Amino acid sequence: MSFVRTTPPRPVEVTAVFPELAPLARPAIRLHPRPGSPSVSDSSVGGPLLWPAGEPWPHCEDVHLHVDTGFRQSPTEVRLRRILSSRWSPDGPAPTLTPAEEALKKRNAAWLAERLEAGPPGPAECPVPMLPVAQLFLRDVSLLRPPGQADLLQILWCPYEHDPNYKPATALFWRSAAEVGDVLVTPPEPYEADYPGYVPEPCLLAPEAIIEYPNSLDLSPALQEMLEDWNRWQAGGADVDSSYAAYPRDFYSTHLGNAPGWKVGGWPPWGRTDPYPQYCAVCEAQMIPLLTIASFEWDGDKGWVPQEDQANAVSSHYAGQDPSQPTAVEVGSTDNMQIYVCPTSPEHPHTDLIQ
Repeated sequence: MSFVRTTPPRPVEVTAVFPELAPLARPAIRLHPRPGSPSVSDSSVGGPLLWPAGEPWPHCEDVHLHVDTGFRQSPTEVRLRRILSSRWSPDGPAPTLTPAEEALKKRNAAWLAERLEAGPPGPAECPVPMLPVAQLFLRDVSLLRPPGQADLLQILWCPYEHDPNYKPATALFWRSAAEVGDVLVTPPEPYEADYPGYVPEPCLLAPEAIIEYPNSLDLSPALQEMLEDWNRWQAGGADVDSSYAAYPRDFYSTHLGNAPGWKVGGWPPWGRTDPYPQYCAVCEAQMIPLLTIASFEWDGDKGWVPQEDQANAVSSHYAGQDPSQPTAVEVGSTDNMQIYVCPTSPEHPHTDLIQ
């Protein structure tokens, strides 16, 4: 990777105060996506995939109702609007596109017109080409557990919301990078996306290995009660702001538990619901977190902001994006999408949910 991101040390060594949590430590890799121009040979979010030219591109076969939400645009329109937004200045002239970008805009308009001339899409467009979400090479993300000789994970989604949980449908592919010959240069794109947040912005990654502890909701009632004991925090020598005295478990949840942002492995983030175990549809094994797709890399208190991003974190924009939202992805109500896989066999069907 061409750049580095480093999570600041936690304000308290949690296992020094609560050694009972030590057995629950899990490795995770924060991906730290940042705007860039990834190639098919890079691990990325929203970048081009190392996809074999002779292999069909994934399409979503579900029914996609064409209800005007007021947000739907083609992926190209979404990207061009972001470019103009990144060039806006309160004191400058109206932003403009470069000649190359104007040409892209015209080609996109011609493509859309051609689609409309062929007839209205009707109540459903099917099948829908999927959009790349993430490409992860084992050389960069060592926590991946690929099947056989595979060393590359590719995740795509359909940029339409699907019943019953109103989330994009996902597809997961493992492959051996060395076995890919000619690469598909121009993958098909969907006619439109439900929301701009379903069109990831191309980002390079700076994977960082960390150790995580569970979300407090994943702890047993006895351990949750232990975290609520302010005297225990003080007896352990933890230098915790007294404002947390009434709710010390909030300090753990905010600063010491699972890390926010895009990550592989670790503990899942909860919030929309209590913990909801996922079970393999083939062997019934309890599934494990593979990838967290996050709407934001950090929250308002910025305690998890990498050291290299501290200055940018106070800005309203960085490289054309909100510093805490470099991928421009928004799932659910600015929530997280979790991808789960079977620990017995990664080739068993995956599952996903929004939290």
